[in-house]
Amino acid sequence: MQGMSDVPEAPGSSEEVSFEIIASAGQARSLAFEALGYARDNNFIKARELIEESKKENLLAHRCQTRLLTQEASGDHVDVDVLLVHAQDHLMTAQLARELIEEIINLYEIKADKEIDLRGRCSK
Repeated sequence: MQGMSDVPEAPGSSEEVSFEIIASAGQARSLAFEALGYARDNNFIKARELIEESKKENLLAHRCQTRLLTQEASGDHVDVDVLLVHAQDHLMTAQLARELIEEIINLYEIKADKEIDLRGRCSK
């Protein structure tokens, strides 16, 4: 993960940053759910690749959020409006979805390993 010195750039308007957060968080969430589909089909390599892509998109959204926090901390007040609250909601639900989906992928993988093990035992 990169340091805080990589975060601040020109903050842009609160509206622009909100849309950036929504777009990146939405993409992160979509990738996580796509990964879940691959895990359901026992394609764990593709599922893990998509989870990593989801994490990268989430990081982009988080950096946008950090820009706003940095702006506020430096004394330049950020107006909180419905759009920004909506963006924050998207970011938090995308993060939660990815975290839960990672756990579900782990469970699918354990299940697949046990099924392989059982098939091996039954064929002997």
